[in-house]
Amino acid sequence: MVPGAKRYVGDVAIAGAAPGPGAVQAGAVELLNLPDLGIGVLLPELALLVNTRALAYAATHGQVLLPTQPPFVALRFTDRTALAGELLTPGAPDRQLYVLLALFAAAAFDTAAHLHTAVAIRQHHPGLAWIGFPAPGADGLWRFPDYSYGRRLASEHPLTTPGGHPA
Repeated sequence: MVPGAKRYVGDVAIAGAAPGPGAVQAGAVELLNLPDLGIGVLLPELALLVNTRALAYAATHGQVLLPTQPPFVALRFTDRTALAGELLTPGAPDRQLYVLLALFAAAAFDTAAHLHTAVAIRQHHPGLAWIGFPAPGADGLWRFPDYSYGRRLASEHPLTTPGGHPA
């Protein structure tokens, strides 16, 4: 759902349709397999659903897919994109499952949701680096001296502790 560059020359799983990292490089598979999410056990069935839909897509568009690759992987990038559009269309069968997968792919890329932010920054998380997420200060904390909309929106409560907590 977040396309990126191929990981290596013979990579067929990633179409290589965009420069830079994509969801896979940013940890989407790791995020989907987090035990706390509880969906890792469903991934083989979700892959089967996607591949079944890819076979149906190929058949209706007169395409013959290589049997050495999973059907979704065997589709050209433009066809993968068109199929994703069909899967995510309101009213499409199993749409909620595909929306969930798309959201997790985006979360892995945009937020490194499977990692603590400080760890992701130290490890040069590809998605956070690509979007220019700022590094913390020398003390490991993020402070944003430029306020939203260029002005401070609220004064600090007078009883706030030095650590920033309400008294």
